[in-house]
Amino acid sequence: MTDKFIFRFVAAISIFVFVVVIILNRKIIPAPAVMPAFTPYLPKLNAILNGTCSVLLLISLWFIKQRNITMHKRINILAFILSSLFLVSYILFHWLLPRETVFGDTNGDGLLSPAEATAAGSMRTIYLTILISHIILAAGVLPLILLSFYRGLQMQVEKHKKLVRWTFPIWLYVTVTGVIVYLMVSPYYHF
Repeated sequence: MTDKFIFRFVAAISIFVFVVVIILNRKIIPAPAVMPAFTPYLPKLNAILNGTCSVLLLISLWFIKQRNITMHKRINILAFILSSLFLVSYILFHWLLPRETVFGDTNGDGLLSPAEATAAGSMRTIYLTILISHIILAAGVLPLILLSFYRGLQMQVEKHKKLVRWTFPIWLYVTVTGVIVYLMVSPYYHF
């Protein structure tokens, strides 16, 4: 496969995922009339997958520093699979959820009243700062992950190293902040 094909393939997947997330966030595709019973468990599953990926990324770093390429590859394949499962679960959850969860919305009406905003206080600003950085970097890291993964599997070591200098810290930040976002917003889930 040529680099041109790989770049186009990665771009196509990245754009597709981005468009799907936007469509689901805007509720362009209606959710089922009845939310499936498993839906409330998806955010916790997503946090577990993100947390596991965070640990795997650190283990992967340790293995490559030990020059254990085989284990480094295996751990990265597992992290990639779990991140892919996360993406499917995330998309499924945001499709099935009747409306987005609002940080500070204690009564579950989907709106933030002045009293609820006051009660949430500065934690809402902290939450939104983490969430916005998480979303922006999550959208941007997907093509980096795909290219890094490809370069690593093809044993294009120098190209892989150059990409991973950017991919690793961003991917790690996204997985860690995914868990933080879940922990912060989970009290406001109303299923």
